[in-house]
Amino acid sequence: MNTISEAIVLAGGLGTRLRSAVPDLPKCMAPVAGRPFISHVIDYYREQGIERFVFSLGYLHEKIEEYLDTHYNNLTKTYVVEAEPLGTGGAIRLACEKALTENILVLNGDTIFKINLEELALAHRQYKAQCTLCLKPMQNFDRYGVVELNQDSSVKSFLEKKYYEKGNINGGVYALNRMEFAQKNFPAKFSFEKDYLEKEFQNGKLYGLVQDAYFIDIGIPEDFEKAQVELAGIGEKR
Repeated sequence: MNTISEAIVLAGGLGTRLRSAVPDLPKCMAPVAGRPFISHVIDYYREQGIERFVFSLGYLHEKIEEYLDTHYNNLTKTYVVEAEPLGTGGAIRLACEKALTENILVLNGDTIFKINLEELALAHRQYKAQCTLCLKPMQNFDRYGVVELNQDSSVKSFLEKKYYEKGNINGGVYALNRMEFAQKNFPAKFSFEKDYLEKEFQNGKLYGLVQDAYFIDIGIPEDFEKAQVELAGIGEKR
C-alpha cells in the first residue's frame, strides 16, 4: 500500500545554464514537447498516487502560479515563495511547514525520474529511514557524483563528480520523514545535498533505492533538447 501521498516540488531555481535556450522563464516552465516541463512532472506523480503538492517557488514565481492556477485548477496544491534564495535545504525546510503528512516525497521541478512510488514508500517504511534516496544506474558519465550503498541499502558514501564507467547517481527524488528533518539544527540557508545528505548519512538513517527507470534533467541545453524528443513519446529511453 502506498503511504506517500504528498510531494514538495522544488521550482525556485534561476536556471542560469539553461538561460540561452529559455531566456524569460523559470527553468521548470521551459516548454518541452508542447507544454511546460513541470506539467510532465505533475502528471506522472499524480498517476503514481500523489494527491497534494507543495510548490517551493522563487524566481519568476508568478509565472508558475499563473500556469498552475489556470491549467491545474483542480489540483490540491499550495505555494511557498522564498523572499530570497535559501538553498535547496532551506527551501525544503520552508516547504515542510506547509506539508500535512509525516513522510513526503521531494522532487525537483526541472527533473523527471519515473520511479515507482509504491516501491519507494514500502522501502522507506521498512528501512525506518529518515530519508530514502532514489538512485539511477548510469554508464559513462561525468556530470554526476556516485552514491554507494552498504549491503543493508544504507548510504555508504557520496563520491565526487568525475568520469565514471558506471555507478548509481542521486536522481533527486527523496522520501523524507518531515518530522525528523524538522528537528535538525540548520542555518536559514543551506544545501540539502551538501549540508544534510553528505553529513547525515554517517548516522545510518539514510538509505538508497535503486530504480532503473526513465530519467532526464533539463538543466543544460543538450538535455533540454533531448527531452523534447523523448517526452513527446518518440523513443523514450533510459
